[in-house]
Amino acid sequence: MELREQFEQANERAHALLASVPHAVSACYDRRLGRVVIRLSSKLDVMFAPQDAEGLENASPAQLEPIEISPSGFGIHFPKLDADLYLPALLEGFLGSRKWMAARLGATGGRARSAAKAKAAKKNGRLGGRPKKKRVA
Repeated sequence: MELREQFEQANERAHALLASVPHAVSACYDRRLGRVVIRLSSKLDVMFAPQDAEGLENASPAQLEPIEISPSGFGIHFPKLDADLYLPALLEGFLGSRKWMAARLGATGGRARSAAKAKAAKKNGRLGGRPKKKRVA
């Protein structure tokens, strides 16, 4: 198969994908709502808080503007932060890499408050807190 023929087939697959899967047609940061808003080709708006997305978590409102859309419509780029988000993953609820998402979930779990956890912490506090690690020589 010639290179030119492969190129044409790849373009046909890309056009079919664009026709069947929603892609970004516009994106902006809404300061009033404090959300990144992405308009999809299906006329659906998707929005999320920047602090919930990898690479945007510490961004100021000024750093979130402008937002660039890749030619395919599947990538969102924040030039002032040099951060990128992949729209299909975003639509599946992934706001970052697996490692980053796991760290966020772990941090949330560590902050969980329950009656049992509060009781155990109080009991441990009365005993002098967490025991010191023993050094093995």
